[in-house]
Amino acid sequence: MFNITPMVRNLLIINVVVYLLQLSGVISIETFALHYFGSDYFRPIQLFSHMFMHGGWGHLFSNMFSLFIFGPMLERFWGPQRFLAFYLITGLGASLLYSGVRGYELNQLEEETVSYIANPDPTRFYNYMEDHFSGGYEQGFAVEYRRNPDNPSYIEESKEAVRYVFSRMYNSPMLGASGAVFGILMAFGLLFPNLELMLLFLPIPIKAKYFVLFYGAYELYSGFNRMPGDNVAHFAHLGGMLFAYILVKMWQRNDYQDNF
Repeated sequence: MFNITPMVRNLLIINVVVYLLQLSGVISIETFALHYFGSDYFRPIQLFSHMFMHGGWGHLFSNMFSLFIFGPMLERFWGPQRFLAFYLITGLGASLLYSGVRGYELNQLEEETVSYIANPDPTRFYNYMEDHFSGGYEQGFAVEYRRNPDNPSYIEESKEAVRYVFSRMYNSPMLGASGAVFGILMAFGLLFPNLELMLLFLPIPIKAKYFVLFYGAYELYSGFNRMPGDNVAHFAHLGGMLFAYILVKMWQRNDYQDNF
């Protein structure tokens, strides 16, 4: 498993080089990370470019470590061309599912924002900020607004704050190889279900199929119960796993038919 294969090595190098270019300012998140389709910052190339960008060294390391551990066996099983196609397709699938869910969430947020601006109220303002703004808002203002709910300047400031939060969330990008990496995890569990893994944080053997099942269940729960401040794209992870499942099953069926 530690004998790295050519395509995995190339993907590792590309991801590291792209991240270094991010740090140097040659590549910008605004241009190449994935923005919502309705955002002024969205470009079609982002559907692929986002999966080679990362939000920090820890983010990069966790994704590349998983690629390094699980990728070589899949590449040996499929060959480099099919492995690369799988990596790109699952990454694209992850971005599509994420964007679909994101569109639904932003539509709900827009309705809530328009409703608040039409009928501002200190309690509604506090709830809006608690639900959607992980950066925290000056509590002193919230207190003063409650004491003076009819103050025109406070009302206008609250509206501006709500508009800012909506704009920030609407234009917040998604980046990282996690969708493709979770696709790799799903494929690994499907193709080598009984291979036992020894996890770093849980030093007991666990079969690959159970590892994937638990991880998928966790992502599903986290996606539907996301807390304010949780910036993890759980539905991108699930999208990578979903498209990986479909792709593996389709290839297995086609390979079976080709043998008869």
